Amino acid sequence: QVQLVESGGGSVQAGGSLRLSCEVSEYTYSSNCIGWFRQAPGKEREGVAVIYTGTGKSWIGGSVKGRFTISQDNAKNTVSLQMNSLVPEDTAMYYCAADVTRRDYCYLLPRYFNYWGQGTQVTVSS
Repeated sequence: QVQLVESGGGSVQAGGSLRLSCEVSEYTYSSNCIGWFRQAPGKEREGVAVIYTGTGKSWIGGSVKGRFTISQDNAKNTVSLQMNSLVPEDTAMYYCAADVTRRDYCYLLPRYFNYWGQGTQVTVSS
């Protein structure tokens, strides 16, 4: 069973923070690339952050670098995205995804990810 379930989305004022969580099935979680992507209406899906759960190595997208952090909790099979200093441009549907093919190195591109969650909405007001 390959499942990813996002939670933690909501509405926040600019400058605020939110923490998103992705609960991943054990098989998908173990030693795989787990990433966060976002998509605003009329725009392409954009990579936000990804972590290789085998080592904890992470990569952060340039548009959110310095503001967002990705982390993992092996006991809970969960990958989280801490979002600070939010701006209206961060408003989007946020998706959790898994790449079960690559090892040790991850790519923050949607084409490399095999499985996707349903998404959670993040809205940032000015």
